[in-house]
Amino acid sequence: MPYKPMKPCAYPGCPELTHGRYCEKHQRQAARDYDRYQRDPEHQFRYHSGAWRQIRKLLLQRQPLCELCLQEGKYTKATLVHHVLPLNEGGTNAPDNLMSLCGPCHSRLHAERGDRWHNKGTGSHNSRRTGEES
Repeated sequence: MPYKPMKPCAYPGCPELTHGRYCEKHQRQAARDYDRYQRDPEHQFRYHSGAWRQIRKLLLQRQPLCELCLQEGKYTKATLVHHVLPLNEGGTNAPDNLMSLCGPCHSRLHAERGDRWHNKGTGSHNSRRTGEES
């Protein structure tokens, strides 16, 4: 199957051609720029502390499989810990507010919620976990 044609790197002034948004040289720089200028300043404090790393490690040891995939009868290794109610909306790091997820399920939840990629979501944030629709 043929590849899509390559396109110029999206980093300002870079003429390199790439299959993704940025060339290899600018992927890390673009991520750093996002973290520095667009990401919520509290993110570093919340997710890069020793306390959060310990909580995350314990939850992934207790529940090593993606909770949403398990509901669908699939066995997928969980790699992320998700807050059902986000911290910036009053959520906590309590075990009942956390769930183990694989990357695709985590991305899908945030895309449905609309709190990433600056678009409005159509689904409920935690409807998949509780079985409720809003």
